[in-house]
Amino acid sequence: MLSDPIADMLTRIRNATRTFKETVDVPASKFKEELAKLLVQEGYVASYERLLPEGQKFDVLRLTLKYGAKREQVIKHIERISRPGRRAYVSADNLPRVQRGLGVAVVSTSKGLLADHDARKQGVGGEVICVLW
Repeated sequence: MLSDPIADMLTRIRNATRTFKETVDVPASKFKEELAKLLVQEGYVASYERLLPEGQKFDVLRLTLKYGAKREQVIKHIERISRPGRRAYVSADNLPRVQRGLGVAVVSTSKGLLADHDARKQGVGGEVICVLW
């Protein structure tokens, strides 16, 4: 049993990009699907799909990873910030700027999962889930 399924998802993505895998499968949930959708919108992942592989009981999210023209990694760093043992909440004024705006902080707000720049525009704070660049 996993105590932090979001950290597991981020670790699977990190490990897959380090070994230049085309796709990575992650156990599915609504929250993880929203996170995958945000990663696609921000340009860090090429696409995702929810499917039920043959012989399995549970859905999985299959993320198609993205690489540069010369096989350089698009996701150079991905890190979980808010953990089950230590939650990290911030107001709209204190949202982190990742790599001076070149990276993204994923924030869980009352309006759903948002990138830090969208949360700043809408004036909402929330729980900082992860940062990546």
